[in-house]
Amino acid sequence: MLNIVPHFRIVGVAGFVLLSSCGTPEYRTEKSHCEAEWMLKIPPVYRQEIVTKYRNKERPTGETICETTGTTINCKPVLETVSVPYTTVETVDIKKAQRGPQISSCTARACVAKYGNSTCEG
Repeated sequence: MLNIVPHFRIVGVAGFVLLSSCGTPEYRTEKSHCEAEWMLKIPPVYRQEIVTKYRNKERPTGETICETTGTTINCKPVLETVSVPYTTVETVDIKKAQRGPQISSCTARACVAKYGNSTCEG
């Protein structure tokens, strides 16, 4: 029998870690102020770019699993999941990489000034 409970614990812990990495409400407030400031200083410049993305697709492996029930034989192909690349056009902000470190630095400075640490923890 498959024990599913430990998997839910792992997902729950991973979800908690991801949510807690978003920072405190104070940190999010300071970051929001810095984002507004730096969006004015380095405004977005949007450009259409061709990007490669991936989608999962199931395909037969060539193997078959057969099961006999009484006089009936039921066969199913064995499938595997493969990652298939495709190209698409996306709108990209080419200034985002330049603006990101400025926002992070601004946020850390504001937190240090108000809370004495770079994460705005009181």
